[in-house]
Amino acid sequence: MKTGIIFDMDGTLWDSSLQVAQAWSSVTLPKLGREVTQEDMYRTMGMPMDELVKAIFPDYELSDLLPVMEESGKVENEYLAKHGAVLYPHLIETVQELSLKYPLYIVSNCQEGYIEAFLAYYRLETYFEDYLCFGENGRPKSENIALIIKRNQIDRGIYVGDIQADYEAAVKGGAQFIHAAYGFGTVTARVPELEAFCELPRVLAEIL
Repeated sequence: MKTGIIFDMDGTLWDSSLQVAQAWSSVTLPKLGREVTQEDMYRTMGMPMDELVKAIFPDYELSDLLPVMEESGKVENEYLAKHGAVLYPHLIETVQELSLKYPLYIVSNCQEGYIEAFLAYYRLETYFEDYLCFGENGRPKSENIALIIKRNQIDRGIYVGDIQADYEAAVKGGAQFIHAAYGFGTVTARVPELEAFCELPRVLAEIL
């Protein structure tokens, strides 16, 4: 039986809220007259990109926000590829340890290029076998979890995420769920929890 571990990005693998806010502000301040704050990111990260930008700028039509979102995403990807963000403690060595036993994947609601920036900056490409995001195909996270499971012939998928929407997407996408409780949100269901990323090998050993 093939067990695959699928990760959310923000609030699970890293915290890029400050870096993303600064990158977006370099575009939104001159174009929309308003900065994006780290608090804006904390309350919206995990949403599909079109929902995220509308939540931050509710007074604008989505059609007017889409060009700004696209430009902001490009600036963000370029910055993260050069500078990275804040990894959760012991992430790299834990990913290396996990990859010896399980195939690893990423599914996120981010724009295309965001996952690639993360993998490239930290040189983690060899540890993740596949990834998929909203920006690539416009599909919700639940469908992308199911797609990753199907195209990689995973018998048992386990999704690691930090917010309630991650839990709901995992269940709908046919995966078990582990809550990254150190991240951005809470989960109402009773599920295995991580107080730190480095606990994941132990928690997996307990449930598999």
